[in-house]
Amino acid sequence: MAVEEEGLRVFQSVKIKIGEAKNLPPYPGPNKMRDCYCTVNLDQEEVFRTKIVEKSLCPFYGEDFYCEIPRSFRHLSFYIFDRDVFRRDSIIGKVAVKKEDLQKYHGRDTWFQFQHVDADSEVQGKVHLELRLSEVITDSGVVCHKLAARDLECQGLPIVNGQCDPYATVTLLGPSRSEAKKTKVKRKTNNPQFDEVFYFEVTRPLSYTRRSHFDVEEEDVDKMAVRIDLWNASNLKFGDEFLGEIKIPLKVLRQSSVHEAWYFLQPRDNGSKSAKPDDLGSLRLNVVYTEDHVFAAEYYQPLRDLLLKSADVEPVSASAAHVLGEVCREKQEAAIPLVRLFLHYGKIVPFLSAIANAEVNRTLDPNTIFRGNSLTSKCIDETMKLAGMHYLQVTLKPIIDEICGDHKPCEIDPVKLKDAENLDNNRENLRHYVDRIFTVITNSGVSCPTVMCDIFFSLRESAAKRFQGDHDVRYTAVSSFIFLRFFAPAILSPNLFHLRPHHPDQQTSRTLTLISKTIQTLGSLAKSKSASFKESYMASFYDFFNEHKYADAVKNFLDLISSSGRRDHKRIETPIMLKEGFMIKRAQGRKRFGRKNFKKRWFCLTNHEFMYHKNKADHPLCNIPIENILAVEKLEEESFKMKNMFQVIQPERALYIQANNCVEAKDWIDILTKVSQCNKKRLSTYHPSAYLNGHWLCCKASSDCAAGCSPCTGGLPANIQLDVDGDRETERIYSLFSTYMSKLDKMQEACGSKSVYDGPEQEEYSGFVIDDPQETYKTLKLLAATVHTLEQEHAQYKKDKFMKTKYGSQEHPIGDKSFHGYIRQQSESSTCSIGMGEEQKFDS
Repeated sequence: MAVEEEGLRVFQSVKIKIGEAKNLPPYPGPNKMRDCYCTVNLDQEEVFRTKIVEKSLCPFYGEDFYCEIPRSFRHLSFYIFDRDVFRRDSIIGKVAVKKEDLQKYHGRDTWFQFQHVDADSEVQGKVHLELRLSEVITDSGVVCHKLAARDLECQGLPIVNGQCDPYATVTLLGPSRSEAKKTKVKRKTNNPQFDEVFYFEVTRPLSYTRRSHFDVEEEDVDKMAVRIDLWNASNLKFGDEFLGEIKIPLKVLRQSSVHEAWYFLQPRDNGSKSAKPDDLGSLRLNVVYTEDHVFAAEYYQPLRDLLLKSADVEPVSASAAHVLGEVCREKQEAAIPLVRLFLHYGKIVPFLSAIANAEVNRTLDPNTIFRGNSLTSKCIDETMKLAGMHYLQVTLKPIIDEICGDHKPCEIDPVKLKDAENLDNNRENLRHYVDRIFTVITNSGVSCPTVMCDIFFSLRESAAKRFQGDHDVRYTAVSSFIFLRFFAPAILSPNLFHLRPHHPDQQTSRTLTLISKTIQTLGSLAKSKSASFKESYMASFYDFFNEHKYADAVKNFLDLISSSGRRDHKRIETPIMLKEGFMIKRAQGRKRFGRKNFKKRWFCLTNHEFMYHKNKADHPLCNIPIENILAVEKLEEESFKMKNMFQVIQPERALYIQANNCVEAKDWIDILTKVSQCNKKRLSTYHPSAYLNGHWLCCKASSDCAAGCSPCTGGLPANIQLDVDGDRETERIYSLFSTYMSKLDKMQEACGSKSVYDGPEQEEYSGFVIDDPQETYKTLKLLAATVHTLEQEHAQYKKDKFMKTKYGSQEHPIGDKSFHGYIRQQSESSTCSIGMGEEQKFDS
């Protein structure tokens, strides 16, 4: 979900690795240990939760989380919770990183200290207000100054204990006075519209004189301020909950008698700094926050064309895509956007065939084929992750779930064996699991995705042609990917391949490690497999397997998935599970006298239907065929006073659903929209609000069959499993080229050096693969020109935005620290100036 900004889309995403916590405060009891989990929050909205690590004050999580961020936020927060014996969760502490500070920690492991959590620190939302100072002449001819404070509205207030009934207090503060007034309570909304005006007498009446409105009692007024406090009206005996405050000195009215602006709420000003905080421990995180500014498609046409013709460039090392792999610090950086771009335009197979063939021709020993972390290897890895995700689900997930649920001991290292365990029993448990996983893999050839088969066929042909004397190389070229880089890593870390929601526990992780090692060796077709294990216990365990039986099964499997013939029967006719999980739905009113209440249900989406069950294992209560989904859209919050709601529109009615958080809501809307986009009966308009009490809340139409009043947001049909935004990927590739421009320049120098000097390669240029200096130099010149053009477009956009940006607007409320950095950055690179006086005035 992108934010539209005058022809430009802004995407936010975050990738987080939650490592471990250490030195948590001990539990106040004889045991001292805690059962802890960690959550990821956008401000205070939870979007991810780790597993619970039991009986530890230094819990290790090792969990990865990625999400597209569908809304604005101020803090990326991490809370550590303790689950006690009564199944109640208590907060130990939190880490809150401001959005503007995320780049400081970009892509590197960092330890963050946990901080205390209290009402004063849990602040989010913004306030829109207006202050107006006026002179009033009394009947006796004297002047007094009155202040009108108008609290217009708030947005994004926190929901506390499942509800938000906000009200505001407006207080005039002076050296010797404090006068407060209170708005009405707004029920069940975190975006209240107050629009109430309060009047305060600012100065004492004086004899009337023709002076500036601010000269009278100026010294006293300078010391005055207006404070607005937001509260959540609570029915509990503990009193109302503080939501945040803003404080505006009246000197903002020095230059104008009217001041109107948006403000971010701030924590309570207690007037004194607290004592040194307690040591609550720390959390190791690796955070990568990305913000993509994507222009319209025509801006990327030159760069996109240059990239997409890479497979046809001779030699391929002179192509734009290959050059990107050469200049990036990590090949993975280049592989991810390249693969997604080529997949989007249906050119992934010829591109991978070209770079793989070039790498094979540079390989001297068949035993080292595709063993390095080259651009080819990383691109094929990424392709398998994207195209083969469902393949892993249907092949490995059932047995992985069973292993994680059984907790059978499988340790075969005598040194690590526990006292109560039997080595022979453990070895038999492990052999049983290996046999089952090996069988499901080698029987799954007909389910292997077509794009993977096409790539494997190309690898097989290139390897066989290059090493004609080695009969097995046609197998090892394929097995080095399908076993070594696909199945083995998925078994080792099922959470990274969406086979499990969390990192397995320590015992299960060890079991999966042993299985992964064995499967990797069984699939490698190495000449001496027992000798390939460093550990003697693994070598002896491998002797249990019939080498010829397993080798034949591997070869038959590799032959099948690298065949050039297209096999129509390999298409999976069974439904493909695309997404599932608990959500809350509103009854659709199928029964005439049924109550339209809200209930928690287990939802499942396949490529055939959308359904929900009372519980995961139950029969479905409702099946909606995909062809009956006419549109999937957000539902306005005011419909039911509930956040994160969306609607699945059918011919007869709309199903209203509430997701757990904003990220989940976006995911469900995206996948439901994509799976139903091929429907010929899709709607072009919809109602953004619900039909309640005999009319649509949005347009007030009384007929429940009335045509929609807003255009639908669904785009063009897209591949469900390979959902790619080509323009966004091209923007990412541009960003990489821009980042590594100095290396592009150095590569140009290397081309010149190789053209005039054919002796031993100079050390400073030895890191580049340059087979044809002239062709490579031409590509580099074209790349430099296209990157420069896009840089100019980005610079112009920033300049235009800079000229239009107003501090105190809804987009940049006062208190937005990221705006200060933006202002400084732009003022350093631009001679123009905007609103700087206002910025200084507001902050003074």
